[in-house]
Amino acid sequence: MKITSIKTAATRGHGMHLWVKVETDAGVTGIGECVHGGVQAIAIINQIAPRFVGRDPFAIDALFEEFRRAYVFDGGFAGALITALTGIEIALWDLKGKALNTPVYELLGGKFRDKIRVYADCQVEPGMDFDEVKAVVDNVLERGFTALKIDLDIHAYGDKHNVELASFSKDKFNHTAFQWEHERMVKLAEMVTTAAGRDIAVACDVHTRLDVPSAIRLARDLEQFHLMWLEEPVPAENVDAMKTVTESTSTPICSGENLYLRHGFRELIEKQAVNIIMPDIPKCGGLSECRKIANLAELYYIPFAPHNVSSPIGTLASAHVCATVPNFMVLEFHWLHRDYWTTIIQEKEDIIKDGYIHLTDRPGIGVELDETVGQQYQYPGTSWFA
Repeated sequence: MKITSIKTAATRGHGMHLWVKVETDAGVTGIGECVHGGVQAIAIINQIAPRFVGRDPFAIDALFEEFRRAYVFDGGFAGALITALTGIEIALWDLKGKALNTPVYELLGGKFRDKIRVYADCQVEPGMDFDEVKAVVDNVLERGFTALKIDLDIHAYGDKHNVELASFSKDKFNHTAFQWEHERMVKLAEMVTTAAGRDIAVACDVHTRLDVPSAIRLARDLEQFHLMWLEEPVPAENVDAMKTVTESTSTPICSGENLYLRHGFRELIEKQAVNIIMPDIPKCGGLSECRKIANLAELYYIPFAPHNVSSPIGTLASAHVCATVPNFMVLEFHWLHRDYWTTIIQEKEDIIKDGYIHLTDRPGIGVELDETVGQQYQYPGTSWFA
């Protein structure tokens, strides 16, 4: 079996969702998904796709590393090039599973667990009163989730719900949380944890918006709520700064959604600068690479809780990795309020049931893209598997 073509399509979603289709001379096709690569990733795939023609699609790790090294001077360590290779890598795993009539998790070494716990990223906004917050949380709980995440930093420069907060002005480049902002973040966390109750895990995200003193103060004042984690309190590029925050508090600190490859996670893990890592699997290197990242973290007893903004295809691909590592904690779900979560797959059913993804014995990733539906959400200015 040889690769005959690699094609792309893109849909609107959390930014752009880039679909990668790998075709072979045996008629077996694999589908992959990657995110946050933008039109740059499309251009990269179009450029390198001819070099894959005639190659063995089963040699997944070798192909990934060969092309990563070949383009090391063009970004072969992070960014759009790695994301482009990630989309190809996931499609190759899907193809290999279909060709061998085997689920991807079996090809990765087999399962530690049959179901994957999922947390819902929900739209609780600063300025909401308790009844508004509770309505959002109740909706999540009614769908069976046992864990959720909120953003504490959204509308930090003014709040549509609260005229008093809107009168404050924040320098968008400064990372300091002054008293009013600090207090509203703590208050929002208090309302959500109260609404959720003791049996529901709650995480809070601040998207790297804080400096070290502000992050420490916030993390310490959130200790009373026993959060699942506080996500990326400071920018991830300074590992020592993140470590300072982590060591200052009993609130678990989580980071890693914007790091690439195991090389990007090595220092974070070796210095134990965070309590939990969260690679975005359809972005930072793919299934094999993220399994290596998880195994590296497991040496330090650091849980693996992948970031995820993908469709059911990228989400289920991530779930196969989560099943095959011992230190998996929980996987993100970011589509509570998006249009085509179930309709874009041919199966037309939610892969998440009562807060879990139950893995099946279907070959490959286990779901198929419905291209007719996908084209309805085609990203402007892109082609469709041409």
